[in-house]
Amino acid sequence: MRAIIVDDEELARGVMREFLARHADVEILAECANGFEAVKAITELDPELVFLDIQMPKLNGFEVVELAGRKPRYVFVTAYDQYALKAFEVHAIDYLLKPFSQQRLDEALAHARGSLGAAGGVERVLAEAAARGGPLERILIRDGARVHVIPAEKVDLIEAQDDYVEIRTEGKAFLKNQRMAELESQLDPARFLRIHRSYIVNVERIARIEQATKDSYQAVLADGKTVPVSRSGYQKVRALLG
Repeated sequence: MRAIIVDDEELARGVMREFLARHADVEILAECANGFEAVKAITELDPELVFLDIQMPKLNGFEVVELAGRKPRYVFVTAYDQYALKAFEVHAIDYLLKPFSQQRLDEALAHARGSLGAAGGVERVLAEAAARGGPLERILIRDGARVHVIPAEKVDLIEAQDDYVEIRTEGKAFLKNQRMAELESQLDPARFLRIHRSYIVNVERIARIEQATKDSYQAVLADGKTVPVSRSGYQKVRALLG
């Protein structure tokens, strides 16, 4: 198995490397000290297995999976038990709770060998983690080899574009491969409002709501941009803004 080790602690990477050395069928392709390095390595090296720390600076383990994709098999590694380890036991390929033993790593490898193609478990783990973590605090956008990290509160407007969403922030626009409904479910409903089937707006950016025609309304944002407001959207805006 072609593997990558991701951990911001050099000592932890060394322990993992030493334990893995006892398995002749495991080839370590790379070691990464942060999430950005991990995304790049996973994308370029196409590993079969990733040992992924959860708590890291810049990007956490769940964000790495979101950006790098779910093709590899992930073994999550954590020193904290607040990540609902029982959920990991049921749904993830495996997890390792630091400090772990050689025997525990051997068990994780056995699970990985027997889980070829089992990506669905990772998807469920990500969904559960997102639900536990509350509303998104930042939105991650992969642009080729670059990663943009946008604080949620700085997002002005989100527009649906087929299987993508266009996220507008501070005068710039970014495309993210995600369905509008999925992103809407992750955002803070007290801050973001879907005022039209194609638009989600940061309510703090709404300057005013005005009548566009006899039977329709539009939102005027702080930067002067106008966005159509559906009938249901108008009712939601009135309820939220009083």
